[in-house]
Amino acid sequence: MTRTRPTRADYRHFERFTSRWRDNDVYGHVNNAVYYEYVDTLVNGWLIAHGGLDLPGGEVVCLVAETGCSFHESLGYPAPVEGGLRLDRLGRSSITYGIGLFAPGAERAAATARFVHVCVLRASGRPVAVPMGLRRALAALA
Repeated sequence: MTRTRPTRADYRHFERFTSRWRDNDVYGHVNNAVYYEYVDTLVNGWLIAHGGLDLPGGEVVCLVAETGCSFHESLGYPAPVEGGLRLDRLGRSSITYGIGLFAPGAERAAATARFVHVCVLRASGRPVAVPMGLRRALAALA
């Protein structure tokens, strides 16, 4: 099966993560479950930095509704990981992000992920429209 491997140009925001000794598995590369930690950190870090996530007391919170990851190459400790972020879709109450995880300086993504948030009222857990301030901030990722 041939999969498209996005390049750095496909993403709007980048952050660098320090990989950790514990990230590697017995095969000598980052364990598949750890990629989801990188993705979660990238998305939520961006939300916090851009005012889209009010911790700990915001009325509206973003809950993960769906994730998926395709692995193209191995990443591994001690090399850092560079995460690219973009907005793939903005719905009424949902946000779909595209993420690329890159080896340092690599042009093509080592892994690509899909990450879907649904905005809900903290008190009830019921879906609510993506707040206008967050919509404005997300424009930078489109």
